Amino acid sequence: MTTSTLVADRIEIADLCTRFARLLDEKRWEDADTVFTDDVAVHSPRGDDLRGIGRVVDFMRRSEVEGQHTHHTTAELLVDVDGDQAAVSANSIVYYYRDGQAPHFTGGLRQHYTSVRTPAGWRIREVRITPAWTREN
Repeated sequence: MTTSTLVADRIEIADLCTRFARLLDEKRWEDADTVFTDDVAVHSPRGDDLRGIGRVVDFMRRSEVEGQHTHHTTAELLVDVDGDQAAVSANSIVYYYRDGQAPHFTGGLRQHYTSVRTPAGWRIREVRITPAWTREN
């Protein structure tokens, strides 16, 4: 793999993580296929083990709290590309808020992804979300 290909892959994977965060914040469930593979597996304390893009989208829709919004910030991204697959880890802080109000709840997360190259670009095949801390504001 050339250096320029590796750099391009790392940039696209970083963008993928940002698109995932924005999908959650903007509740654009119809765009889940731009982030996940069809056979995605999501492991988190809130949803246990979800398999398949349909189950993941259904869970996200059912988890919405009326009037509540989120703001995900993702940082400290580490990407290890191995051909058409990449191991990715990141830290994220999620702010939960209502329009015009300061956050009422904040949580720190550790995320581990397996991303794969598809004909449509890099997608998340598996993600493990582990809470690191929470704070009621």
